[in-house]
Amino acid sequence: MRRPSPIAVLLAALLGALGPANEEDLETMLYLDLKDGRVVVEMRPDLAPHHVARIEELAREGFYDGVPFHRVIEGFMAQTGDPTGTGRGASGQTIAAEFSDEPHVRGTVSMARAPDPDSADSQFFIVLAAAPHLDGQYTVWGRVVEGMEHVDAIKRGSPARNGTVSEPDVILRMQVAADAPS
Repeated sequence: MRRPSPIAVLLAALLGALGPANEEDLETMLYLDLKDGRVVVEMRPDLAPHHVARIEELAREGFYDGVPFHRVIEGFMAQTGDPTGTGRGASGQTIAAEFSDEPHVRGTVSMARAPDPDSADSQFFIVLAAAPHLDGQYTVWGRVVEGMEHVDAIKRGSPARNGTVSEPDVILRMQVAADAPS
């Protein structure tokens, strides 16, 4: 039997058709509240268990609240996770790579890193259009399942400055769905 999608489970729960949403489903969903609305990310612990655990930990600490989308390249990706907004900041705890065969398609959420494959920390990006050149080289840990139009509305950076954004949009709040008020 096919398992319902996370969105179907959440919608059914909201409508009362299934009762409360499955706690396990809510533990693997993230809410990113942006200026234009909520983005729902389905995390993939089956692909990247250590990255998902770290993202959940940072979200629960409020680490991402107010963090800018410091690098946004039209037709490529929107990057965040650096509280300094410079692209050089992080939480201070790196995570070993968890590469997979999962493709970098529109809506994929993946870790940013330095040249060292094991240098991912708190920075991540949301893919705006297919980017197969990233496949197998960056850790995919989630995908946008709702609100991609809000990601599309994030302020773009300057092509002349490799996507660096002046006065960038921010994550207003990022939380694990299980922790969100119902």
